[in-house]
Amino acid sequence: MRRLRAFGVFWWDFVIGDDWLIAAAVVVGLAATAALTHLAGVNAWWLLPVLVVGLIPVSIRRLRRD
Repeated sequence: MRRLRAFGVFWWDFVIGDDWLIAAAVVVGLAATAALTHLAGVNAWWLLPVLVVGLIPVSIRRLRRD
């Protein structure tokens, strides 16, 4: 059981890291990309890189505030 918990803690720390807001925004971006691609038929490969580049200043601002 201890190994299973350690495995879960590792993945939580790897995915969420220090900023849960950025991780949530990336999940929303993935969902929006999938929705645009599959439901609207839009070639939306560009959405996630634009989102990530836009989130970099947000992450730095939140880091500097702490």
